[in-house]
Amino acid sequence: MLQQYCRSLTEYQRLTTREVKIGNLLLGSGHPIRIQTMTTTDTMDTAGTVAQTIRCIEAGAELVRITAPSKNEAENLLNIKNELRKRGYDTPLVADIHFTPNAAEIAARIVEKVRVNPGNYVDKKKFDLLEYTDAEYAAEVDRIRTRFTPLLRICKEYGTAMRIGTNHGSLSDRIMSRYGDSPMGMVESAMEFLRIAREENYHQVILSMKSSNPIVMVQAYRALIQKMDEEFGECYPLHLGVTEAGDGEDGRIKSAIGIGTLLEDGIGDTIRVSLTEDPEFEIPVCKDIVNRYINRQQHTGTEPFVGNGKIKLPYNPFAYQRRSTNVVTHIGIGHVPVVVADYSNEPNILPADLASIGYRYDEASDKWNISDGAADYIYTGHNAINFGLPGTLQTICDHKYVQQMPGNTGLLLYTSEDYLQASIPHTQHFVSVDADAPWHILTSLMNKVKDTQAVLCIESTNANAMPSVRRFISELMQCNIQCPVILKVNSNKNSIDEQLIQLATEAGGLFLDGFGDGIWLTGKEIEEIKVSGRTYLEVKNKHQFLNNTAFSILQATRTRISKTEYISCPSCGRTLFDLQETTAKIRAATHHLKGVKIAIMGCIVNGPGEMADADFGYVGSGAGKITLYKGKDIMKRNVPSEIAVDELILLLKENDAWVEATA
Repeated sequence: MLQQYCRSLTEYQRLTTREVKIGNLLLGSGHPIRIQTMTTTDTMDTAGTVAQTIRCIEAGAELVRITAPSKNEAENLLNIKNELRKRGYDTPLVADIHFTPNAAEIAARIVEKVRVNPGNYVDKKKFDLLEYTDAEYAAEVDRIRTRFTPLLRICKEYGTAMRIGTNHGSLSDRIMSRYGDSPMGMVESAMEFLRIAREENYHQVILSMKSSNPIVMVQAYRALIQKMDEEFGECYPLHLGVTEAGDGEDGRIKSAIGIGTLLEDGIGDTIRVSLTEDPEFEIPVCKDIVNRYINRQQHTGTEPFVGNGKIKLPYNPFAYQRRSTNVVTHIGIGHVPVVVADYSNEPNILPADLASIGYRYDEASDKWNISDGAADYIYTGHNAINFGLPGTLQTICDHKYVQQMPGNTGLLLYTSEDYLQASIPHTQHFVSVDADAPWHILTSLMNKVKDTQAVLCIESTNANAMPSVRRFISELMQCNIQCPVILKVNSNKNSIDEQLIQLATEAGGLFLDGFGDGIWLTGKEIEEIKVSGRTYLEVKNKHQFLNNTAFSILQATRTRISKTEYISCPSCGRTLFDLQETTAKIRAATHHLKGVKIAIMGCIVNGPGEMADADFGYVGSGAGKITLYKGKDIMKRNVPSEIAVDELILLLKENDAWVEATA
């Protein structure tokens, strides 16, 4: 049996899955984590699709997916495949199918893998709440079996692999009526199709549980693994991805949190990072994520995790609940996580330096302008600040050096060793903890901080830092120690992409499980702020980068909302408008609408369902036509794309979701 949902929660071990053959590529069963992407061209444009596929392959894609929304596109896959093979490219191709079983049956005879979405392959989604008796429900599953079995038999005959790809936003009305809009609904949607495949003795199956919300995504994958293990005694390979992640740093952070959280526990056999960018730009991000787990050594803790034998966790990994804590000033349960900015390497801090962390000083009025993404604490180490700070920003300094700081009013940070020797302060203070320290130190520390005004700043020197921190926080919970916790993560990676991925994975994965009352990021200085070769013009220095990243991690984990959220699909051959250009226009017009969620979808496939979590939606409904939504409801149909952004703004205003941008 698995340890909850993976082989081990204390050591890095890949989840054992079945081996699946996709053309000449082996996946699962301990084979390397495979990288893939999806073309954005019109599938009927053979030359354009071939050219883009080659760019993806040369960037490092090991599988390339191509949409086949109808019979014509499915048939044209043969021309695309033949041209690629003629040019010497034998990378497996995947047909992406929605709604159309006939197209899937054609494609399965041509390409090496087909992807079907159980929410819309046979079932329908009209947002109707239906009532089924058990017999009626079973009859619907039989209807699916009848329609799905021919595809399985074709795949068996032609040696074609299949991905059963569940999307959170496209769960059928039938599934929604019985299981609700939940991770378990996603699991059961896939399991119905997988059971039918097993009845046909067809096992060349990969599964995915995608959502634009990383919390839902991670919980669904965990629940699917547990269900397969319980029902079959084995697991099938898993394709990981956060759907509609968006673009830029937000898309990378959201993807790293969702994908990385699972990879940390050895879960995942292939990944795709769904960015609203050209598909070849997805590949370097995939590589940076996967490279973290190549030759990864087992995580080794200084002492056993909570309990012996099969682990009984002190939290539920299948349902989000924030860890219960004391409240120390404004840190802890009932308060949003705080952000700490690290200026300990800046010996001469000036008012202008704080602009990077959300505080802009106006000398003429002697006032501070404070942004929604302003840090709550600034750590100065042993350096002093010689000017008055805004009232919303407090300093943290090393307790050893406080005597050297005339007029210091900062809060004290102790090392664990010093804290064990010191008298316990009666006011708010911070304690730095290495979660991988010798167990006797950690035990002594836990005994001393209980029922104090301590805030623990937890990091790990272990190469596998996230499991180490998770283990220690679980010990705190087991011992009913309710000190608030600030998650501290440092990255010494050499590129911004790599730093984003490490910081997002190691901090974000813990926030997804309800751990963390604050975030403190540090990173190696990098001369040029770039992501995948594109300069970040809005990021001027390391402090701004780290502060932006901290708030983006909190936004992606839904723990602190500080800006507009965009749920933007990555585009494909079904997209009915220029998605990248439109996304940029909508961002430019709405980026100041804190807390508003806007979905930007290329077509109806990723439309009403995937944007069910959004407040407003902008969906391609025909050539040059846009349909605007409020939640799941259509508000304006077939709006000409030339005026659709203006109409979206008008819709926001009509629903009191608009405020004017400030200078």
